[in-house]
Amino acid sequence: IIASIVNIFLASSAIHFAISAIGVLIFAGLTAYDTQRIKNDYLAHAQAMDSEWLAKSAILGALNLYLDFVNLFMFLLQFLGNRE
Repeated sequence: IIASIVNIFLASSAIHFAISAIGVLIFAGLTAYDTQRIKNDYLAHAQAMDSEWLAKSAILGALNLYLDFVNLFMFLLQFLGNRE
């Protein structure tokens, strides 16, 4: 976030490229992490037959993955687009 604010004043295409590349890597990692967390939570609570928790967890997991994919897509668009 700080690098993005600094880049507003500098208007450097190299910094913009670096921020985009780092953002893609971060959100790809977050997507993998959230997927594993959802899987592990499901395996831990499915044995206890806690259906109320599983329903809430499914909604929150889907929201987390949705936000990860939206941010990943935005950084991919910045990374691949607007080449000068």
